Amino acid sequence: MKLKIAVPVNESGHLDSHFGHCKYFAFLTADGSEVISEELKQPPPHEPGLLPLWLAEQEVTDVIAGGMGNRALQLFNNHNIRVYTGAPVMQAKELVKGFLTNTVQFNGNQCDH
Repeated sequence: MKLKIAVPVNESGHLDSHFGHCKYFAFLTADGSEVISEELKQPPPHEPGLLPLWLAEQEVTDVIAGGMGNRALQLFNNHNIRVYTGAPVMQAKELVKGFLTNTVQFNGNQCDH
């Protein structure tokens, strides 16, 4: 089963822990435990509730983030997008590879709003 995983990243391609205000999203498509494609896109300007809809339009199946507010989590749930929070700050591709092979630890949601 193919997954399309979105990771909010900064200019250097590392996880941006502030999900709603990231500069870019890395989109990584995976087949099994292998990343088969990567793409970097700039999200639309931040507005509450906009990113879950935009990512759903990009056909994202999963989001990996450092933290995320409860409203965003609910909106992703409404779009049937799985969210994994508490990710460590690392390069998006390495983070996704670790996610796919269960070698990266997630430490819970690091956002409280």
